Amino acid sequence: LSDLISSLFKGGRRTASGPQRGADQEAEVTISFEDAARGAEVQIPVTGEATCSVCGGSGAAPGTMPKTCARCGGTGSISDNQGFFSFSQPCPACHGRGLIIEQPCPACHGRGTEHRTRIVKARIPAGVEDGAVIKLRGRGAPGRNGGPPGDLFVTVHVLAHPVFGRRGADLTVRRSISFAEAALGTVISVPTLDGTVSVKVPPGTASGTVLRVR
Repeated sequence: LSDLISSLFKGGRRTASGPQRGADQEAEVTISFEDAARGAEVQIPVTGEATCSVCGGSGAAPGTMPKTCARCGGTGSISDNQGFFSFSQPCPACHGRGLIIEQPCPACHGRGTEHRTRIVKARIPAGVEDGAVIKLRGRGAPGRNGGPPGDLFVTVHVLAHPVFGRRGADLTVRRSISFAEAALGTVISVPTLDGTVSVKVPPGTASGTVLRVR
């Protein structure tokens, strides 16, 4: 009864197990404060399902290729006409793949994927914040039956800097001066990520004053 109702709402056909999108994966990377400010290219180790390194994802042993299923003609499904209704189900010969692997890959046993650690290269954008999650499209687990791969979500951890702090996209740094310098005014050297700059402290500057260097 459930097959009959399902077929009525799907135009008289049941969907075979066709291409399936790969699963999304997660990873973490830790970068320096300087790399977070300027941006950097990093290598991220990702452990999980990956394309088989022996067969390249075909599932067939090296030197061989999968063949088109003769029973379903490569469609992955067969139809059974019963009066007004036409029932479609996954082909029992190829299990919905549309292909027959006569000699399975010895590494992945015909699955086309294996559990291993792979290295993914990614570009971290300048100004990334600690805890930010970057989405890398198509860099997740491989799809099945010719489906597209999933996405990879990378959580970025930024190391603290011994000198600089951060307030949004701005850098912060603390400097101490004497009472006389605060009262009379002075010029101090202030470090930045690109070198040292001179900053003029006006006379009568109070403790805790924030001076801005554009």
